Order: sequence, then structure tokens, then C-alpha cells
Amino acid sequence: MLRWADVLKDKSLQNLPYKIELDAKGRIVMTPASNRHGMYQSQIGILLGRLLRGGQIINECSIETASGVKVADVAWASSAFLKKHRDQTPFSSAPEICVEIVSPSNAYTEIEDKITLYLAKGAREVWVCDEQGNVTFVNHSGKLPKSKLVARFPSKIRLAV
Repeated sequence: MLRWADVLKDKSLQNLPYKIELDAKGRIVMTPASNRHGMYQSQIGILLGRLLRGGQIINECSIETASGVKVADVAWASSAFLKKHRDQTPFSSAPEICVEIVSPSNAYTEIEDKITLYLAKGAREVWVCDEQGNVTFVNHSGKLPKSKLVARFPSKIRLAV
């Protein structure tokens, strides 16, 4: 079975234009991302950095889940989380906020599965940004009208393109 450390060391998997994850059987799963996906990823990270203090923004945050290593497009981890997990790759727990940005190649069930997996690993909220920039917020209680952790975060990301 392939482990995350093996993926990180494998030179043939470096510099691929895809996000790499592992499924529960240790198989590599690659998801191609659009440029729009990358722009939303940057915008969300910038906004989180402006609105939250006492933590760190992480792009491509790897998390060990019950279904293998999943990689949140953006995450926010508190200083307390980082103190406990800083040297882990992948993290054994999910940071407080995990964000998935939908790509054309994502199936809706895949996103739903990731929401469940991140919450099960300790995320307090999981955010999903669709291809039009609409952001939905989910916690253990279900879908939220807005984030409870970042009250001023917009429900629509507007790209300056």
C-alpha cells in the first residue's frame, strides 16, 4: 500500500498539474484543476488571512482520513492546532476550517464525502466554493447560512478578471 511519505518522495509525481490524493487502499487519485480553481483558492486564502488572526493559512493541506489522504484546497489552522500538529504530513487531524473548491472534474458525491471526512477528523467548518464563486458553509449541524467562525466572510467570491 502506498503511503503519503512515498508520494512526497516519488520524483515522477512532482510538478504534476494535478492535485494528488490517496484513497483508502493507497491508490493515487489525481484531480485536474482549472485556473479559475486556482484563483478562487488564492482569493479565499487572502480573505481568511485578512479576517482571522492567531493561525495560519495552508494551501493544499494534506489530512489523513478514514478514506485515505485528502487534500483540502485551503485550510485555516489555529496556532494551538499548529503547535500540536506542525511537523505532521499529512495531518492526523483536520484544521479548524477546510475549504474545497469545486473543479469541473469533481463529482458532487466526492465533495460530500470530503465534507464528512474533514468533519470526522475535527474540522469545525468545511466550506465549498462552486465554479461560480458561491461559498456554502457546513458544520456538524449541517449547512449554515454563513460561517460561524468567520462572520464577515462573503458567500460569493468575486474574481477580479
